Amino acid sequence: RVRELESQLLQADEMRREMHNMIQELRGNVRVIARVRPLLPGEDSVVDVPDVDKQTLAVSIPELDPRLFNFDRVFNGHSSQDEVFEEVSELVQSALDGYKVCLFSYGQTGAGKTYTMLGQGEGERRGIVPRAVAKVLEQAEALRSKGYEYTMEASYVEIYNEQIRDLLCPGSTHSERHNVVNAPEGGCPTVTGVVREEVTSVYEATSLVRRAMKAREVAETEMNANSSRSHTLFLLYITGVHQATGQTLTGCLNLVDLAGSERTKRSGARGQRMTEACAINKSLSCLGDVFAAVGRGDKHIPYRNSKLTYLLAPCLGGEGKTLMVVNIAPDLDSAEESMCSLRFASTVNQVELG
Repeated sequence: RVRELESQLLQADEMRREMHNMIQELRGNVRVIARVRPLLPGEDSVVDVPDVDKQTLAVSIPELDPRLFNFDRVFNGHSSQDEVFEEVSELVQSALDGYKVCLFSYGQTGAGKTYTMLGQGEGERRGIVPRAVAKVLEQAEALRSKGYEYTMEASYVEIYNEQIRDLLCPGSTHSERHNVVNAPEGGCPTVTGVVREEVTSVYEATSLVRRAMKAREVAETEMNANSSRSHTLFLLYITGVHQATGQTLTGCLNLVDLAGSERTKRSGARGQRMTEACAINKSLSCLGDVFAAVGRGDKHIPYRNSKLTYLLAPCLGGEGKTLMVVNIAPDLDSAEESMCSLRFASTVNQVELG
């Protein structure tokens, strides 16, 4: 009788995973949400999010006709971190179910990308990364009663000038060469030679993130005193094993804080900053090329054209799941960059996977 009940429980859980995945596929394996940062003192807004429509925003630049953009969800400047995470939390469950999941934070410097991903401090201002880890741990504990044992390991890397750096190692090891492993079908994105630390609590994950952020490459530009000069990727590897049957679920959750997407003219980049900006814009362009090729159904997808797309290839094709949060600065001075970000995000929003 016990064996029979265990079998029924496993069948029910398998059905739950299939239904959850079906819902995610119906919503779209590639989804885009937009988030408008709050206005700062002295700024005039050119971005409007109608209260009655949570999927549309309008950009009104003087002397030009208003431009409407539609996304899966739009958050205005008053939206909380809770509201944003609620919209993306179902993809965290997909990673626990054995799927390859990626969440991007995209936009120009100063638009709120890092705040969206990491937040500030504890409590309600936490971002997607600490909230996602907390949800993974919470759900893993709930599944323990069904006979599953989960282990989580995390790496934290940055892609700087097309070189991968391990942010969990002392600076002296940054010169070591780290390469992307060509993941087998259904495999997770992997980098050789980088540290993987076991994560058993939110505190451990928070400590890991703080160490990584201290090592991240930042520099002053005309856009920001601490402008991110690299893409950072929090890679969480999730393995669940059912003790009675030996069934194994292998998923991963990749949380990506992209470098600022602004043009070099706006950032005032020169010298080394110009080299960094060119590398950033090239990789973002390659990301756009991958989404375009996937959207057209091309046989060849140019994943290898940049380290960013090559590393995230398992999430950008097949049964992978991708969500992009495009962060928008609503002020008039940022209007042109906001339009560029929104056009790019609109292109991504038309792509379908699976």
